[in-house]
Amino acid sequence: MTISVGIYLYPDVEALDFAGPYEVFTTASRVFRRMNPAQPEPFRVFTLAREAGPVKARAGLSVVPDHRLSAHPPIDLLLIPGGVVTGELGIPALISWIADTAARAQLTASVCTGAFLLAQAGLLDQRTATTHWEDVADMQAMFPAVTTLDQRRWVDEGRIVTSAGISAGIDMSLHLVERLAGRALAERTARQMDFDWHEDTVVSDTASQ
Repeated sequence: MTISVGIYLYPDVEALDFAGPYEVFTTASRVFRRMNPAQPEPFRVFTLAREAGPVKARAGLSVVPDHRLSAHPPIDLLLIPGGVVTGELGIPALISWIADTAARAQLTASVCTGAFLLAQAGLLDQRTATTHWEDVADMQAMFPAVTTLDQRRWVDEGRIVTSAGISAGIDMSLHLVERLAGRALAERTARQMDFDWHEDTVVSDTASQ
């Protein structure tokens, strides 16, 4: 079965927060196809944004999303990257879309300050999560119903997985490859990317659900 990975893009999104996971899942599929040419690829990845046209990421990189939020393929794994999320937090339609999409998805994940958007959508209430070390205090203050951990690469809460910043999002994505397609493929993907996979994490007893 091919898992559809939808990555949300928005103005001032952190480039590696979305490009790192994008690379992990697409590389995993490439490595898998090399070993299993007759089988369907494990992951299909696409990007989404609120409007059509280029999105300017943090530091000025322009990216053209594949789909708009109003018209996109079904999403099995929703990924919300970090960046400057202040404006996004104040858009009720976006927060509703995140909540509704997560309810239908198999998994929802965030990188860095993307956790703020998950929390705003109510997805992290009474859960444990993490975010970039610089934003932990703000997360704790803004969302007291969330147990926000510091000094963690990622936290797996079953259907919701959050990670710290930038490179931790790559670590988390490799963990998700392991969860969804097996340890061997995750290790081969890290090797193909020449990436030193860090596995410092807290995994809840709901992760197998």
